[in-house]
This record gives sequence, C-alpha cells and structure tokens, in this order.
Amino acid sequence: MLSADELSIHIRGCSLNRRESQEKIYRAFYAYAMSICIRYTNNSDDATEIMNDGFLKIFREVHHYKPAYADEAGSFRGWLRKIMVYTAIDHYRKHNKHKVVGELDDTLLHLPATGETAPDKLAYDEIIRLIQQLTPGYRTVLNLFIVDGLSHEEIAQQLGISIGTSKSNLAKARKQLQKIVHHHNKTAPIKYAG
Repeated sequence: MLSADELSIHIRGCSLNRRESQEKIYRAFYAYAMSICIRYTNNSDDATEIMNDGFLKIFREVHHYKPAYADEAGSFRGWLRKIMVYTAIDHYRKHNKHKVVGELDDTLLHLPATGETAPDKLAYDEIIRLIQQLTPGYRTVLNLFIVDGLSHEEIAQQLGISIGTSKSNLAKARKQLQKIVHHHNKTAPIKYAG
C-alpha cells in the first residue's frame, strides 16, 4: 500500500498522465477495485473488464479529484469505489439490461419445508460465489442497495428502471439468494473438526 505522501505524489503524477504513477495507483488499489467489481458479475473476465474501464475513468478524471476529508487515502478509496460501482452499472446497462431474466433450475429453487437454516457464517469468497449465481438484474440491485447503500430512487435512476422494479428485484434477489444458499448448504461437504 502507498503511504499518504506517495499517494498524493502519484495522484498528481496521474493527473499529468505519468505512466509510472498510473501503474503505482493501479497496483496499490487493484485488489480493492477487483473486490468491488466481482460483486457485480458472475465471472472474473467481466470483473476485470469493469475494473480496467474504471481505472481508465480514474486516470482520465483524476485531475478533478479533490480529497473529501483530511484522510487522503480514505478519501481516494471512496472516490475510486464510487467510480468502480458506476462503471459496473454502465457495464450492466450495456450488457444485461435487455436480456430476458432466466430462472434457475427448478431443482435449485426447491426449498423443502423442513425448517433447515443456513449456517450463520459463510466465507467471503463463498458469499461472492453465491451472489454471482443471481441473475444480472437481481445481482446488480442487491449490490447497489445492500452493499453500496443506494436508495431505490437512486437505483431506479441509475439503471433506468422504475422504483417498483428496483424494490421487486431486491425482494426477488433476496428470495433467490436464500434458495441458492439453502441448496449450497445441502450439497456442500460436511467438514469435521478433529
């Protein structure tokens, strides 16, 4: 990770289109940016495309960047996060908006009435893999609302859908995710401690 002084130097370098500074920023924030982008896709190729597009936007617009508060590293992270999220939204609009939302296989969606519950804890990577199984529209609304904290009004505006559609997609995403988690727990191998 870059120190606050190094970050400041490389932000200025990026605004002057210096390749060395762009590379330093890219390397320093690669993992963070990828962790944002992977939530909005179901494969690493699309996540990488979104991330690279996001970094291009950052390098083009960095001359407009002004720290929002004294912690420049935190401020820059927040600015980068916002750009990555909006780049993911642009990617969704371009590639998925008009696709027909398919349902998961009926066997995957079947929930037995036994009252089984999901484990209280899932590993982060497992959660991401499960979210990636959601249809693109549901996955995008779920991420925007739950993870990124946008309101239904903001989601509707960003995705070009109605507020009701945003609310409906979130409810359906939650239900679909619950079924995916249940199925995952039924088919996951049991791990014994000992």
